[in-house]
Amino acid sequence: MKIRVECYAGYRGEQEPRAFVLGERRLEVRELLDRWLDPAHRYFKVRVDDGEVFILRHDERTDEWELAALVGRGLSGSGASAGADGAATRH
Repeated sequence: MKIRVECYAGYRGEQEPRAFVLGERRLEVRELLDRWLDPAHRYFKVRVDDGEVFILRHDERTDEWELAALVGRGLSGSGASAGADGAATRH
């Protein structure tokens, strides 16, 4: 699911999500729990202001953001879950 993301570019110029819009809800990122790369995307595991944990996927080539997974509420461990596309996602 494509989403609109508000980002902050740190001193190295790498974008980090600060908030995103899901439907009509604006969710503020309270904590960046993890991040990783694959050949085509950058992934961010974030906790938002209501306590839910999401995995966001950024395609640097097209500059598009997608909601890759809703992990749950208040989870901070690592493991795997099924993403929005049904594929197993590392987090």
